[in-house]
Amino acid sequence: MDADLHYRALERLYQHARVQELFSDSSIEVAHSSSEITLPVKEAYFHGANAIHGAVYFKLLDDAAYFAVASVVRDVFIVTSSFQLNLVRPVTGGVIKAVGKLRTQSKSLFVAESTLYDERGKEVAFGTGQFVRTLQPLVNLEGYKLQ
Repeated sequence: MDADLHYRALERLYQHARVQELFSDSSIEVAHSSSEITLPVKEAYFHGANAIHGAVYFKLLDDAAYFAVASVVRDVFIVTSSFQLNLVRPVTGGVIKAVGKLRTQSKSLFVAESTLYDERGKEVAFGTGQFVRTLQPLVNLEGYKLQ
């Protein structure tokens, strides 16, 4: 399978997920061992003190790390088995970008890290996750379309 076809299919899988209805303005780019996700900030993402809720930080960081790993796994769906999140500073507007990178891999365990930046390029959060393979073939997933 061509790597670029796999990356584009992963991008379609990301956009096809139902949770993306809440983040419909986000975009993703997948490459070998890396991914980037951008999201314009909306007030709907704010907690009571008018900054982005930690759940949004987690989603972007987990997704960026996940798709960095998924870029090298071409046969089955993977899942997050653990994720450590570190919040650095609040975000109240603009566009944020999560950058994920695969750190290490073994036969059954993958480790990736991701960093979230505000529109000025300042780090606002970072995380590290562990990911494992499932038995579910990618080609059986409705959103994963090789074109």
